[in-house]
Amino acid sequence: MPTIVVDVMPKAELLDPQGKAVTGSLARLGHGKFQNVRIGKRIELTVDGEVTDEILAEAKQIADEVLSNQVIEDVVGIEVVE
Repeated sequence: MPTIVVDVMPKAELLDPQGKAVTGSLARLGHGKFQNVRIGKRIELTVDGEVTDEILAEAKQIADEVLSNQVIEDVVGIEVVE
């Protein structure tokens, strides 16, 4: 069954406290080359049958209206994986 993957990230202009904590941890563990970590979320929507343009459009609508908080997050990717 095909899966639609939705990637959501905090808006670039907003502070990402979880990412900042991971950045600090990496530096303390000796991985100081990584200066900025941003943490988002990945949502997988399994589709029963073929993924049509209509289903992709519906997935985009769901991503914008349900899966992300448009005030603080951006939907940065929607792709179909088999």
